[in-house]
Amino acid sequence: MVIPMPTMIKKDLKKFMKELKLHYDDVWRVPSSEYLKKPDFIIVDPKTGKKIKVSFVSLDDGEVVSVVYDELS
Repeated sequence: MVIPMPTMIKKDLKKFMKELKLHYDDVWRVPSSEYLKKPDFIIVDPKTGKKIKVSFVSLDDGEVVSVVYDELS
C-alpha cells in the first residue's frame, strides 16, 4: 500500500505567501481546516526551517475557490 506524501517545496515563506496572494483572491490561515489534514504541499523555509502546509479548496468541477494554510508544528 502506497501512502501519498505532500510535495515539499523549499522557498522563502514570505515570498511564497506574497506570490500565492497575487494569484489567488482568497488565501486564509485556517488551522482547524479539514483540508489541511492532507495538505497539497508543504513549504519549507531553507533559512529558518519553518514550515507551512497548504491546500487548495475547489468545487466539484475543479475550480479553485480558495487556498488555506497553517504553520506546521
